[in-house]
Formats: sequence, C-alpha cells, structure tokens
Amino acid sequence: MYILVNLFVLFLFHSRTAAQNCSVMACSSSSSIPIRFPFHLEGSQQPESCGYPGFSLSCDDRGRTILRLPHSGEFFIREINFPMQQILLHDPGDCLPKRLLELNLSGSPFLATIYENYTFLDCPMKLTNSAIGCLGNSTHTVLASSNESFVRSMALVCRVMVSRPIPISWPVQYYQGPSDYLNQDLQLSWFTPDCIDCEMKGGACGFASNGSQDIGCFSIPAIDRASKGLLVFRIICLTIALPAIISSIGIGVFICSKHQRRSRNGANNSLQSTDPAAVIPQPSILTVGLDESTIESFTKIVLGESLRLSGPNDNICPICLAEYQPKEILRCIPECTHCFHAECIDEWLKISSMCPVCRNSPSPVPPDDT
Repeated sequence: MYILVNLFVLFLFHSRTAAQNCSVMACSSSSSIPIRFPFHLEGSQQPESCGYPGFSLSCDDRGRTILRLPHSGEFFIREINFPMQQILLHDPGDCLPKRLLELNLSGSPFLATIYENYTFLDCPMKLTNSAIGCLGNSTHTVLASSNESFVRSMALVCRVMVSRPIPISWPVQYYQGPSDYLNQDLQLSWFTPDCIDCEMKGGACGFASNGSQDIGCFSIPAIDRASKGLLVFRIICLTIALPAIISSIGIGVFICSKHQRRSRNGANNSLQSTDPAAVIPQPSILTVGLDESTIESFTKIVLGESLRLSGPNDNICPICLAEYQPKEILRCIPECTHCFHAECIDEWLKISSMCPVCRNSPSPVPPDDT
C-alpha cells in the first residue's frame, strides 16, 4: 500500500509542477503541431511572454498553422522539431521554387540550413520529367539545376532565367540533371533562444522570470487538447503498474495465509521455493535509450578525403548540422545506414533508441563469431 501511495503522489506532483501559465496550444484539436516556447499563438489565451520575439504563429480557417516571415509572406508549417530547433515549411500555393527565388529571411530569427547555386531555365518545349510545373505553361517548361554541365548543354535550346543561391534542406549528392528537389519542403533552423540542452533533458524552455530575457529550463507545461501524449502515457503506466502491484500484493497475502493455515493444521512441510505460487512477477523496466554495449556494436568509420558516404547520407551531420571533415569518426546505425558524428549519435542514442533521421529503432549488431 505504501508503494501505491508513493506512486500516486509521484504522478500528481509531476502533474502539478508541470502546470505553468504558458500551456501548449494548437490550431485545432486534430493538429499534430504543438505551439509552445519559443513560439506563441497570436490571438490566443497565451500571454505574449510565453513566446520569444519573432516566433509568432497564427491559424487559418482550416486549422492549419502559419508562420509569417517579415519579407517573404506566409508559409504553412509541416513540422516543428524542438530538440533540433528546426521548422519544416511548405508553400500554401504549392509553388515552393517560386517562393525560394524571392526568399528573404532578414528580420526573422530563422536561417536556411544550406544554400546551393541553382540556374532556372525556360525551355520552349513540353517536358514532364523533373519540370517545375507551377512556373511553366502549356508550351514552355521551366527546369532548375545546380549542375553546370547540364546548364551549359540546355542553354543551347533554353533561355537562362536566373542563376542564384537557393536555400535547400539537404545537399544534393551525385547530381547530374534537373530535379524536382526544390519542390520539397523548406527546412529552416533557429539558434536563439538556445534550448537544445533543455529539450534533450526532457524540459521546456521559457523566460526565467517576468520581464527578463534570460532563458530558463522548466518541467513540461500543462497538457491541453493539443498535447495529450504525456497524459496518455501516464494513464497507460497507471493501467499497467497498478494491476501488477495489486496482483503482487494479492499473491503475497495468499502465500502468507496459506502458510499460516498449514502451520495451524500442524503441517511440517514448509513452503517450497519452487512453488509456482511463490514466484512473484518481476516488474518490467522501461528503458528509453540504448545501453553502452549496444551503441558500441554499431559500425564506426573514419571518413576519407573524398568525404563520400554510402547509403542515404549527405556530407553534413543531421544532429549538429556541421559539415564532415576528413579523418572524422562517424558511426552508422544498422538497417537504415544513416551516419552521424560518433560523439553526436552516441549522446543521442543514450536518451532515445530511435534514429534521429528516419525514426526507426535500430537492432544491436550481432558479435562476429570469427
């Protein structure tokens, strides 16, 4: 019973300490995009102090979350990755390449991950493969390429519209011709406020005090309709833990009473240790990350001078966003083969068993019998 009381007190105390004035918001009950610090939902019950300057969001009449950049207009938000401090945007008009040509991030706290020089070509022919449909028409096709050889070859029949650096989410490797790569979502990052360490520890950032610009790390804000995951997790834990504890107590009481009855009846045989009724189920332990031996079982490689990696990898670490350098040590996750700086992925896997890129849970590499 003492364990039960402590379990309830623990959950109730955590719920109370997590309650803050700045609750998590969302544009609709079905939205998967939580709006919390450093973001602030305009026109909501959230005080403006719940968000950092420059991180205001709004909602449209269909419950979609909108980010407005001061010099580039509105974008729909696909995803917010708080631990990595990244935001994924897409164009409401489904013509992201056109928006990228005019993108101006000045006056906002957001930065593009990578810039790559692209040339846009207006071709007097109807092409279907890799064309930017929203920029063409029934007789002309618009292509975009970062490959200089391809641009020179197509310039004989196509008109060069513009050539300039374009913000992209990931570098294009082994690129030979035109691509619809620019039609994918735009990934931006922010560095101020710096909440990565706080988020990695399971906390939530916020202003340290009213009227202060200093950042503090707090327990997760109170749960509302947009953030029911933690509440569901607690309910599941209680649903699993309480029956297990009650069953253990019941088995213990049954064993004790059975032993007492045998003693009163003058039985000489004591309770055998092999009696199935005497075996109390051991509570399962929920682990979040991977243990050291499992992490060390994943392949390590030393990057060569060519900086070339096999599989679905680029020349930038998805965790720290730093470009790889020759002779750096990388670790690759089995199955999905995504690679990272060894020190980056080791720290990540200690707190999460999922690959930070594809979200798959890796299996430990079996030892080599030879």
